[in-house]
Amino acid sequence: MKIVSIVIPVYQVEKYIAATVQSVLDQTYKDFELLIVDDGSPDKSVEICQQFTDSRIKIVRQENRGVCAARNTGIRQAQGEYLAFLDGDDLWLPEKLEKHIEHLENSAAVGVSFSRSAFIDEAGQPLGIYQMPKLKGITAPQLLCRNPIGNGSTPVIRREVFEDIKFKENFDGSGEYCYFDERLRHFEDVECWLRIALQTDWQTEGIPEALTLYRITSGGASANLLKQLEDLEKVLEKTGSYAPDLIAQWGNPAKAYELRFLARRAVRLQEASTAVEMAHRALSTHWRILLEEPRRTLLTLAAAYSLWLLPRSLYSQIEALALKITGATQKRRILQEQSKQLA
Repeated sequence: MKIVSIVIPVYQVEKYIAATVQSVLDQTYKDFELLIVDDGSPDKSVEICQQFTDSRIKIVRQENRGVCAARNTGIRQAQGEYLAFLDGDDLWLPEKLEKHIEHLENSAAVGVSFSRSAFIDEAGQPLGIYQMPKLKGITAPQLLCRNPIGNGSTPVIRREVFEDIKFKENFDGSGEYCYFDERLRHFEDVECWLRIALQTDWQTEGIPEALTLYRITSGGASANLLKQLEDLEKVLEKTGSYAPDLIAQWGNPAKAYELRFLARRAVRLQEASTAVEMAHRALSTHWRILLEEPRRTLLTLAAAYSLWLLPRSLYSQIEALALKITGATQKRRILQEQSKQLA
């Protein structure tokens, strides 16, 4: 069996990290190493990790430099032929690694295998909704505008892929190879996936199961939303330096799709005025999102305005019903696609 190196960056996740580590140890695919990278965490996260005695666990320490630096450190230390990343507050279902390794072993051209994700709340309870991205035929514009991979806890990646996109940058004074751009705090995943799509021949492909449990937390709020926009501009500038035609055609649509996403995020945070502002900015940046994805765009506008105009109790009832219907529809689609895959 081939070794999988799993990298968990750890910073202020003491509420969640025990469950995250346990979800790795519960994997049905057993041939892995777990690299827990302590990114200078000031809480008890690392002490909690030290309570696990599994010999496959290795704790690596560094000064606080952010999630990208922690991932880069983990990749440099990794011994596996495949690499996977798991954020310190997310979870994996037990069969995740097994299904991804099977996918990669049977798909020689695929370098990045990802799954869908199910949303959970801060207490780890399922919210009943899923990330439902496109799974095949993924292009650079789709990665830029919609990021079908969804989050950093979903992909399992061949080691050769990282060898093909590594670069030298003196972020920490060491002059070592890097894989994720440590100047970014947001969109670091998208920037990396874009380099894979644009600079290599590796394909990115998903499997229909929701094998990652992605935790929605209340941290961040509107100030963090604005920071995300700033980092998107950095990604567009960097990518434009080697793929100018892509950014010329897709830069504004990418901003609009991100603004629409941030509007939905503001709705979840119950920040009505921010949600309406972000939705308006999305339309003014690239109004064609109304034609390209009318249902999602109109639903975002409806949610933002409902939160802004309706009494909170009435809005909460409508939201709960909408989420229930959406989740049931998504679940049926996942089961249908799984059945087709097995047929």
